[in-house]
Amino acid sequence: MLLGRHGVFLPLIEARFGVALTARGEEIIAVGKPEDVDSVARLIDDLMTHIAKTGELSERYLHYAMTIIGEGQEGPSAQLEAAAPGGTRFKITAKTLGQKEYLEAIENYDLTIAIGPAGTGKTYLAVAMAVAELKAKLVNRIVLARPAVEAGESLGFLPGDMRAKVDPYLRPVYDAMYDMMPTDKMHRMLENNTIEIAPLAFMRGRTLNNAFVILDEAQNTTAGQMKMFLTRLGERSKAVVTGDITQIDLDNPAASGLLLVEKILSGIKGVAFVRLTERDIVRHRLVGEIVRAFDRHEQALRAAGADLSNGTNGLPSSPVRRPHRKAPFGTRTAPSTSLQSRP
Repeated sequence: MLLGRHGVFLPLIEARFGVALTARGEEIIAVGKPEDVDSVARLIDDLMTHIAKTGELSERYLHYAMTIIGEGQEGPSAQLEAAAPGGTRFKITAKTLGQKEYLEAIENYDLTIAIGPAGTGKTYLAVAMAVAELKAKLVNRIVLARPAVEAGESLGFLPGDMRAKVDPYLRPVYDAMYDMMPTDKMHRMLENNTIEIAPLAFMRGRTLNNAFVILDEAQNTTAGQMKMFLTRLGERSKAVVTGDITQIDLDNPAASGLLLVEKILSGIKGVAFVRLTERDIVRHRLVGEIVRAFDRHEQALRAAGADLSNGTNGLPSSPVRRPHRKAPFGTRTAPSTSLQSRP
């Protein structure tokens, strides 16, 4: 388990720390600079602790541990809890130190705002905490909200009732909930409004008491929408706001309510801000590499003075071609002029 299937983890460690590793029996021999060998020794100790606590070792955790230890910090396994919120179908664990900070903030604060790239578990962990608090009867219901903003394309008219129209936008939240509880139980809770799907546009004027409220994809809210949502909180309620400020789908990204709220609420007691980074990404290893590549690209564009506020990432925008509209039947059109005289 420590070496990986067919020893695939050893070359990864060698490439990261610049050492030569040989596994013989129950020994691992490391040859290299003293400081690099010391880092590898601390890494092996951390991996063994992680295996003892979780019974597994993934390539994702290996890369995360190598990054943390390579920066001179203590190995992450000693700081991560063995298990996070209960009340779900299986144990939800914080896989990174950033996720641990996120879970602790949700537990200790009434309003938690989590900002980070895709794949860091922002939505998944918020849903896990919501289900755990509902199970513990700390809240009476869960309210899920998300702005209905499409990512660069229009879905057109969607049939069905309000929930059917909003379902495509809340699919990531549904997927997380299906992991937390049996499907039939979730459907019953949806029917009796213990779990409520509330389109952000329809929340004005409401007061949410005894509720765990989640606003997902908050980077696509306007300043007015964000203010409206945050002022819905009632007695004994808790709210979690999640978003990725690098993926804003608004026509004017600079007008995002998530960007504004980070500036004006940072000094208010009872509000926790959690910043997740690409190190906290728990999806495929390539997701972290992709996020870093896009960050480097945007930094290069900013250094070159490109305008990123229009959502084009510095690329020239194509001209808008408007379709030719025919005149209604029976409408007279102005005669066209010509430079050439008619006979």
